[in-house]
Amino acid sequence: MRRRMAATTFAPTLTLKAGGGNDVSQKWRGAVTDEIGGLIRVYKDGHVERPNIVPFVSSALHQELGVTSTDTVVDKFTNVWARFYIPNHVQHQLVPLIVYFHGGGFCVGSAGWSCYHEFLAKLARKVNCVIMSINYRLAPENPLPAAYEDGFKALTWLKQKRLEASSEWWMRQCDFSRVFLAGDSAGANIAHHLATRLASNNGTKLEAANSLCFKGAILIQPFFGGEARTESEKRTAQPPGSALTVAASDTYWRLALPHGSSRDHSWCNPLKQDERSGCNSEKPRVLPRTLVCISERDILRDRNVEYCGALAKAGNVVECVVYDGVGHAFQVLSKSHTAQARALEMMSHVGAFVHR
Repeated sequence: MRRRMAATTFAPTLTLKAGGGNDVSQKWRGAVTDEIGGLIRVYKDGHVERPNIVPFVSSALHQELGVTSTDTVVDKFTNVWARFYIPNHVQHQLVPLIVYFHGGGFCVGSAGWSCYHEFLAKLARKVNCVIMSINYRLAPENPLPAAYEDGFKALTWLKQKRLEASSEWWMRQCDFSRVFLAGDSAGANIAHHLATRLASNNGTKLEAANSLCFKGAILIQPFFGGEARTESEKRTAQPPGSALTVAASDTYWRLALPHGSSRDHSWCNPLKQDERSGCNSEKPRVLPRTLVCISERDILRDRNVEYCGALAKAGNVVECVVYDGVGHAFQVLSKSHTAQARALEMMSHVGAFVHR
């Protein structure tokens, strides 16, 4: 049985030091069982610490961005909430809605992180769409499938708002006949699993009475794994401070998956079930169209390419774009000239995909 866990988030000015230290409370908690430097530390007693190395910001935006943002509670019992981004120039027109899930290995990250706030505001303006960014529960306190459940709950909440003809001002800009699921890294994994669920009979109720119509999925560097290493995992050199290393990936999966699961669990390795079954009915079924954005220097590159091939083989319509010279999560974490140029390219590709 998984031990009940509590979390601590540090102020931005505090950092964690390596080693045991002399803190009495730390000794009481026991040894550190899992750690990803600077991001998360898990103690033997189940206590979780997340240093606040990325600032949390409010929904406020600079006026010159031309985008308005607001936060809304989705489920007060689980503390799931969403941040909306609406371009100011769409006040008298309906535009597509992108439901977005942030990355962070299921264990860290937030819709309130400054890097996502900046990226999604620019994306909403560039693509000319409304974006609903979901803040879901994190592992290890809430292991999978909690994040998937939160994602589906957010879609159900959205459907209910639509059916109620809610007076929420952001709803007046949404074209609910053009809804897209999207996310990066772990968020792309969530979007994949939701797309798979919606493609099954379990998801048809969300489209009842034309309340929501899902047109596609946008998966940016989807976070998948497996017990066997791919060539990109074995041979792609990562600079110090890289957003995702093989060791970090293994730790994220160990914390996120149900206790005792291997990395060949279908939530981590969606293609493994297909290999075992050899049955066409088990091949991945997703939404009408899927765009997969891949980074050349990402350890996940080969898994992402293989995923695209599996989707196409199963009869899905899939577009695959590889961005040269950049690594995992470059669009939110890197300020280099190359990364910024590739991020603009990605936004253009997303815009073309959404408005096609």
